[in-house]
Amino acid sequence: MKHVSTATMREADRRCIEDLGIPGAVLMNNAGLAVFEQIHYGPVGVVCGKGNNGGDGFVVARLALVAGMDVQVVLAASRDEVRGDALTFLRAYENLGGTLIAAPEADDAAELVAGMRHRAVLVDALLGTGLTGEVRGTARAVIEAWPDTATIAVDTPSGLDTDRGIPRGCCVRASRTVTFQCAKLGFAEASAQPYTGEVIVADIGIPPCCFDDAAWQRLREG
Repeated sequence: MKHVSTATMREADRRCIEDLGIPGAVLMNNAGLAVFEQIHYGPVGVVCGKGNNGGDGFVVARLALVAGMDVQVVLAASRDEVRGDALTFLRAYENLGGTLIAAPEADDAAELVAGMRHRAVLVDALLGTGLTGEVRGTARAVIEAWPDTATIAVDTPSGLDTDRGIPRGCCVRASRTVTFQCAKLGFAEASAQPYTGEVIVADIGIPPCCFDDAAWQRLREG
């Protein structure tokens, strides 16, 4: 299993989207589909943040809704904080009749997530690999209230330092982590295992050359 750093993954994403011209929305939809394929029954709870990790979660919610599953979505932010591709997929979910509860306040978000304990599976789409510093505020309250329910993490368990494999103050304990294109460097550390659970690497359409500096240079030189 190939493990890459957060910086390498970020640059591969940039090359794929900005230089090759593969839309970020395509990658996001592929990511959400890969997570949804690990859900075999409902009811499903999806906990989303305001960023691209949350966008992946909105894709999961849409697919679960179309499949006829009972879906509950909690957005641990204000709805107007969601932008870009994530907003595109939030709207698609809502346009199909899906509903969500936006809970930007820590106490409200924590109560809603704790109340999901009777869902068959939870999807952790709160925080992604872009996390820096210690988890604080509403995100921390949500993680600390996370119920002991089967959980699938989107790309990484929320709160995990993906380079070092340790929590940034607190971290969701996932039953399974669906990570995209490559395993993250910190996943190889024993300290990460209680949080990642089983790790599944999903191909979301980023070409291998985006990770290989020599191959990338040859491509750019024509």
